[in-house]
Amino acid sequence: MTKYITVRPAAGTWVVRAGGAVLGESKSALELSEGDYPAVIYFPPSDLAMAFLEKTDHSTHCPHKGDASYYSIVTKSKTLKNAAWTYETPSDDVQDIKDHIAFYPSEDLAVEQL
Repeated sequence: MTKYITVRPAAGTWVVRAGGAVLGESKSALELSEGDYPAVIYFPPSDLAMAFLEKTDHSTHCPHKGDASYYSIVTKSKTLKNAAWTYETPSDDVQDIKDHIAFYPSEDLAVEQL
């Protein structure tokens, strides 16, 4: 039986943009694949402009990854509520994503490979 979730280094350079600003660029991003879901890119916080992210009270639980904490992203024109998440204490199988941050792509937020 294969693993339901795999985490591996994301090939190349990845960038996240919101509200016209680059929030981060990384050559050290991780790619998480979970079942049939699209892959998700997780950025190390050291490669992000954390001043744009505000921790929120929102949280969710995934039976495979653990409890997620959320951030809103503050841009010049608006706040993107709970648009990013992190696993501060992930399940043993996904320890590599600990404290890394992923983003919900939308019309106001893009995660792209350069």
